[in-house]
Amino acid sequence: MTKPKKILRILGRTAVAVAVVATLAFVERSARTTPVTDVDVTVSGADGVHFLDAPAVRRMVLDQGTDVIGTPVGEVDLSGLEDRLNAIPAVARANVYHGMDGVLQVQVEQREPIVRVLTGSGPGCYLDRDGWTFPTSEVHTARVLVATGPGVPGTLARGVRHVPTDTLLSRDQVAMGLHALARTIHEDPLLDALFDQVIVTAAGQFELLPRVGGQVVLIGDGSALKQRFNKLKQFYEHGMAGGDWRRYERIDLRFTDQIVCTQRSTP
Repeated sequence: MTKPKKILRILGRTAVAVAVVATLAFVERSARTTPVTDVDVTVSGADGVHFLDAPAVRRMVLDQGTDVIGTPVGEVDLSGLEDRLNAIPAVARANVYHGMDGVLQVQVEQREPIVRVLTGSGPGCYLDRDGWTFPTSEVHTARVLVATGPGVPGTLARGVRHVPTDTLLSRDQVAMGLHALARTIHEDPLLDALFDQVIVTAAGQFELLPRVGGQVVLIGDGSALKQRFNKLKQFYEHGMAGGDWRRYERIDLRFTDQIVCTQRSTP
């Protein structure tokens, strides 16, 4: 290849690169100056969780003191909108961005509650699967395990908002045990269908109340949950097969390699 041809080829490639950069810059400027034409909201969450809906989130985005619709997308405070949405207790995370069509995309993921903590001093709170607490809602009640009793952890009884797992659970061993117990039950379809209430005793022990049978199942301090629930499943499968589920008043799982049952006294 002659030297002039080589120079022409280099100049040609340079011109193409400059044109591409210029085009991308023009597209970016055009996108940033495009006015917001609409707000598209997507609300996700676990099945049966309805603390928020798309119309409510849309109203929160539009009702912020400034007109979002018609504002150039480059002037919309996306981070500010995300911060505002993330401040909602039932929101796990929010993502706000815009496309070249001028539509503002808002994606909100709801927290997934695993236990509702009730106290005598207030409405209580929910504890989610990641160990965060958030207040109960007037518009929705999640169908999850309910925790009551004199030993409910004070950090939960006060309805502490936005406390990460490593802070909350390292500070309160009972809260750590309650979270582990609730998550174990929530993630096991059989246990989730079987139990709907846990009593936290003054000593920080957990007692489960099944939906049927009328027994009290003593779990203990929340340790060795896998082994204890495996014992319970085997007992229900073999020890209670074809029998009267109301025969026993108490089923104690706290002992290693054994189950201690107390028969119901006859009236």
